[in-house]
Amino acid sequence: MEDKKTVNFMRLLSAESSLSSDSCEYYQTEIFDLLPSIQASRPEQNRHGPLGASDTYGCGTEPTEGHSSTHLSRGPRDKTSMQPLKNLALCMQGKRGARERRKIQRSNIGSWQSWRRSQSISMKRVWTQMGDSLSRLLPLQHTLHQIEGRFGVGVKAYFVFLRYLIYLNLLHCILVCGFIVVPTVVYGTNKRNELVFNESDSVLDFFLGSGFLNRTPVFYGFYTSGFLHFPCLNIPLLYFEGIITILFLSLIMVVRRTTIGYKHTWMLGKRYSMNVSFKIFCGWDFTIQDPSAAALKHSFIRNDLKLFLEEHSFSLRKAQRTLGQKVRLYLLRFILNLLVLSLLGGAFVLIYFSITASSGVSQSMHTWVVSLIFEYLPPITITFVNLLFPHIFRKISSFEDYSFTMQVNTTLVRSIFLKLASLGIYIFFILRGSNKGCVENQFGREMYKLCIFSFLTTFCSTFFLNYPRKLLQEKYPTSLVAHLFGKQRFLIPFNVLDLVYGQTVSWMGVYYCPLLPLIGTVILMATFYIKKFSVLRCCVAEHRMFRGSNSSVLFHLMLLLGLLMAAVTLGFSIYQQKENFDKSPVSSCGPFANGRSVFNVTGDCVKSLPTPAQTTLRFLMSEAFALPLILTEIIILTSYLSRGRANRKAIERLKDMLVMSSSDKRFLVKQHTTLLRSRKNTNRVRSAAAEGDTSLRH
Repeated sequence: MEDKKTVNFMRLLSAESSLSSDSCEYYQTEIFDLLPSIQASRPEQNRHGPLGASDTYGCGTEPTEGHSSTHLSRGPRDKTSMQPLKNLALCMQGKRGARERRKIQRSNIGSWQSWRRSQSISMKRVWTQMGDSLSRLLPLQHTLHQIEGRFGVGVKAYFVFLRYLIYLNLLHCILVCGFIVVPTVVYGTNKRNELVFNESDSVLDFFLGSGFLNRTPVFYGFYTSGFLHFPCLNIPLLYFEGIITILFLSLIMVVRRTTIGYKHTWMLGKRYSMNVSFKIFCGWDFTIQDPSAAALKHSFIRNDLKLFLEEHSFSLRKAQRTLGQKVRLYLLRFILNLLVLSLLGGAFVLIYFSITASSGVSQSMHTWVVSLIFEYLPPITITFVNLLFPHIFRKISSFEDYSFTMQVNTTLVRSIFLKLASLGIYIFFILRGSNKGCVENQFGREMYKLCIFSFLTTFCSTFFLNYPRKLLQEKYPTSLVAHLFGKQRFLIPFNVLDLVYGQTVSWMGVYYCPLLPLIGTVILMATFYIKKFSVLRCCVAEHRMFRGSNSSVLFHLMLLLGLLMAAVTLGFSIYQQKENFDKSPVSSCGPFANGRSVFNVTGDCVKSLPTPAQTTLRFLMSEAFALPLILTEIIILTSYLSRGRANRKAIERLKDMLVMSSSDKRFLVKQHTTLLRSRKNTNRVRSAAAEGDTSLRH
C-alpha cells in the first residue's frame, strides 16, 4: 500500500513576496510543469486547474519518455571555484574531487592567469591568518569565551559592552591629550609651584576633589589662555573644540553600534527561526581538542537550547490566553505601572531632600567624618535609590507575565529612567547653586565624586558582601543563613545600568573635569576584573535565559539617551555662562577667564576668516540653509526606507523559494517512487503471465 500521508508546509506565500517564472528555472518537461513552485508562479486563475493542491503531492502522471528537453541556463556563473575548499558544503571526497578539477583548470589556462589565481588564493589565505592572529591578540577575548560558555550570551553581552566603553574612553583620552592637555603644557602659564602638597592638603582631597586635586589638570580651573593668541588657534578654542569632538565622535560611534545591532536583531529576531536540528547536529566544532574548551562549548549549546525552549513555551502560553485572561492581565499591568510611577516620584522627592540637607549644613561645625558624609549625602542617596528601586522594578515585572527577555528590557527601561532623571535633578540643583568662586570646578568636583563613589560601591558590594556570602554558602551549605540568602546570580539589568550611569556622568563632566575620561578608563578596567571575579567565583548561571542581541541594542539606546542628556546639559551650561557674562563680564577661572567666553572666541575666529568662508558659515547657520537640509534628510530617509522595503521583499522571496524547493524535492521523490512501483507491478504482471503460459504449455 502506498503511503497516503502528506507533509503540510507551514510557510505560505506572503503578500510581500512573489515567485516569478524567472526565479524557477527548470527543464521544460511535463513533470517539471507539475512542480509546486511552477504551480505557485502561475496566475491565480491557473492554479486551481485539473491538478490541484491535493494532486501535487499525490500520485501524479508519469513523465512521458522520450520527451525532448532543453535547459535554459540563465543562472549566474558558478563562483565556487574561487572559494576556499573549507567553505564548500561538501564531504571530504567531494573536496578532493574539487581540488583535482581546480588543478586541471589551472593546467588548461595560461601561465599568467594561473599565477594570478594562485597569488590571489595565497593573499586571501595570508589575510585570513593575520585576522585570526589579531583576533587572538585582542585583550579580554579568552575571558569573554569563558563567560559565554558558562553563563550564556546575555552575560557575555554585558562584558562586551563594558569592553566597548573602555575603548571609547581610551579614544576620549587621546582627544583630551591632543586638544587640551598638550597645548596647555606647551603654551600655558607655568603652574609647577601649585603641583605640590601643602600643609592644608590631606588624603581626603582625593575623595572630595578639593585641596591639592583642585589645583591639578584634573579640573577646569587649571587651564588658562596661555601664550597662544592666534584668532583661530588658541587654547580656549582648542579646549572647546576638543569637548565638541569628543561628544560628536561618541554620537557617531554609539549610533553606528545601535543601527548595526538593530539590523542584526531585525534579521535574527521574529523573522528568523533557526531549526533545532541545526543547533544540535551542526552546532559542534570538531576542531576542539582541549577538554576545557569542549566543556565550554557544551555549556554554550545547552544555554542556547534553554533559550529556545523558554521562548517557545512562552509563545505557546501566550497564544492560549482567553479574552478574560487578557483583560485581567492588562488591568494588572496598568495598576503595576501606576505603582512604578509612584515609586519614581518618591525617589525624586528623597533626592531633593538630600540635596537640600547637604547644601544647608555648615561643614565647619562638624568633624571630618560628619563633613565627609554630608559632602557625599546626595551621591549616597542617588546610589541607594539606584540600588534598591531596580530590584523592586524586577519583582514588579515578574508579575506582568512577559517573557524573560521582555522582563529584563522592561526593568532596564524603568531603571534607566530612574537613574537619568535622578542625575538630571542633581545637576539642575548644582547649576542653580552658588555662583561664588570657580563654578566650573564645583560642578567638576560633583561629577568626580559621583564617579568615585560609584566605583567604591562596586568594590565594596563585591568584596564585602557577595564574596563573604559565597564563602558562607560553601562552608555551611545547609545552614539557615545560606538558605535565606540563596544562590547569587549575575543580574544583567542592574550591572548595565551602572555602566550607562557612569558613562553618562563622564560625558557630563568632561567639560569641567577634562581628565575624567582617563579616570573613567581606569575605573572601567578595574570594574571589568572585579565583575569577572564576581561572575566566575560568586555567581551561578541563570535558569532562564534571554537573547543578548536584543538587549545589546537596548544597551546602546540607553547609552545614546545618556549622551543626549550630557549634550543638553553642556548647552544649558554654556547658555547660562553667556547670561552671567552679560551681567558680569569677568570669569574667575579656566581658559575663558578675563573677559572671554565661548561666543566671543568663536566670533573672533569667524571674523578673521576670508570673506567667502564667513559668508558660507553665516549661510550654514541661517534659516535659509534649514530648508535644503530638511529636504536632503527627507531624500536620504526615503532612499533608506525604499532600500529596506526592497530587502524585506527579497528576504521573503528567498524564504518562499526555500520552501518551494523543499516541496519540489518531496514531489520528485514521490514521482520517482510511483514510477518504480509501477515498473515493479508491470514486471510482476509479466512474470505472472509468463508463469501462466508455462503452466499451460505443461
